[in-house]
Amino acid sequence: MQCAFEVSWEVCNKVGGIYTVIESKAEYVKRHFEEYYFIGPYFPDKLADFEEQAPPKDFRQIFEILKTKNILCHYGAWTAVHGSCILIDFSELMKNKNKIKGDLWQEYKIDSLSAGEDFDEPVTWATAAGMLLEEISNKWQNKKIIIHFHEWLSGAALLYLKKKNIKGATVFATHSTVLGRAIADANKPLYSMLEAIDPEKEAYQYNIAAKHQTEKASALNADVFTTVSKITALETEYLLGRKADLILINGVNFSEFPDLEAIPQEHKLNKERIKEFLLAYFFPYYTFDIENCLFYFISGRYEFHNKGIDIFIEGLKRLNEKLKKEKSKKRVVVFFFIPVATKSKDVEVLENNALTKRIEKFIEDNLPEIRKNLLYKAISGTLSNERIFSETFVAEIKKLVFSLKKKGLPPITIYELVDGQNDIILNSLQNAGLTNKEEDRIKVIYYGSYLSSSDGLLGLDYYSAIWGCHLGVFPSYYEPWGYTPIESAAHGVPSITTDLSGFGKFVEENLKSNKGIFVLKRESKSDDEVIDELADYLYRYTNLEKEERINSKIVAENFVRKLSWENLISEYIRAYKLSLARAYGKS
Repeated sequence: MQCAFEVSWEVCNKVGGIYTVIESKAEYVKRHFEEYYFIGPYFPDKLADFEEQAPPKDFRQIFEILKTKNILCHYGAWTAVHGSCILIDFSELMKNKNKIKGDLWQEYKIDSLSAGEDFDEPVTWATAAGMLLEEISNKWQNKKIIIHFHEWLSGAALLYLKKKNIKGATVFATHSTVLGRAIADANKPLYSMLEAIDPEKEAYQYNIAAKHQTEKASALNADVFTTVSKITALETEYLLGRKADLILINGVNFSEFPDLEAIPQEHKLNKERIKEFLLAYFFPYYTFDIENCLFYFISGRYEFHNKGIDIFIEGLKRLNEKLKKEKSKKRVVVFFFIPVATKSKDVEVLENNALTKRIEKFIEDNLPEIRKNLLYKAISGTLSNERIFSETFVAEIKKLVFSLKKKGLPPITIYELVDGQNDIILNSLQNAGLTNKEEDRIKVIYYGSYLSSSDGLLGLDYYSAIWGCHLGVFPSYYEPWGYTPIESAAHGVPSITTDLSGFGKFVEENLKSNKGIFVLKRESKSDDEVIDELADYLYRYTNLEKEERINSKIVAENFVRKLSWENLISEYIRAYKLSLARAYGKS
């Protein structure tokens, strides 16, 4: 009998893209195993989709053993995947962190003496996960166990099992390398310098030696080593010293996404919701033709250079200048859906939103009377000459609208930022002149928080918000795969990616038409060349006819269907079988 475990810092802990990878493929992995479990950290204040349950007898006995070693295990359901998981409270074990780090030095030469909490916590948790798996392996000797570890944060679990010679088939996946990300973030040409790099020396230079060494040791000691794209496989070969056994690209669970038939209607509904929000956001200060307005967005982690936010802002600056020069009637509202530390919602934004809602409610309350007047005057043939609205109604509306009017400019940010003076996105928007002036064709909204349908502002979750947009822009400099353009396309939203992303390379190899998903050339190009090309893409897309935009949507929707987990999961199963053969021998 075979059973599988996935070990990740992001199990029930939504901090990045790995949560989405594991959550979206779980349904398909479960089809191949009678028993399939997830192991993650226990953070009671920020659990994502966890429902605690009484553990089965086998686990209860194991948990009692671990309790004597300062490890508390919580068993339950990860409701997002309808699967069983074990979350480890490692807070007491943190007292042993120096011993854990010392053991890693003795066995694997991982130099973590000066490492901080962002290393100590994951390594302590992962060691606890290794101890849990050790007990499970000892108890389940009649079962073949496959353990899939994600990223360096879970690596200490794999290394613990290796050191103790615990039976189990191990798969280690790196979704990006610690060192590659650091080099790219320093604006160095990572891929052209790979052959000349001394990884150890570079890791010390960027103060990430312990993380890099943990990642490398995990890759070297796993039965099977995988990564997410060809471009990252090249990176891992040079930086970690091992070729990937398999490339496991990240897919999409299309059962969680809209049917192709539903996309146009949902786009229309969410687009209208965005328009309503923009009335409250911009119209107290000045008005523009909102029916001749497009909505673009960028989203992801706050990595100013690696995610291409710097390039995007400069591209928008050039687009704004060009559209103003042409006296274009087009307006483009650009959302920056990038979470950052915030204090509170902007008071003026809240006030404008509340007043707009009040006007909306007043109109709705008066609709029955307006409808009755309209019907009477239409039937009586006096519609063109007589008033539909009462004088009282008109006077009250004017009063409400007057109270809404504001001086100055619409804000750039929805929220008050914790460190607004030093926020590089905010400062870059201001330096680029993108400050929401009336004459600007490009309007910007820096939405520095995770979207929620109950936030009292835009009032849409992330997927609904992008569903209402026209274009997603992801001009990444470092992106091992890239989920955001895939999610966009799955919602019928065209996107821009780059040839330095794993997904961008995949698009270049598999999409013949230059529609729907556009690949920006960044490899071996200067920033200025890239900005020019991006501004040109944006300009051309802004001026497309509606029919051409619809065609781009259809191309994007159809293309990403290739990335269904239904099509991709066989490669994961192949990796698991290979790990079993290497750990247990062929049977």
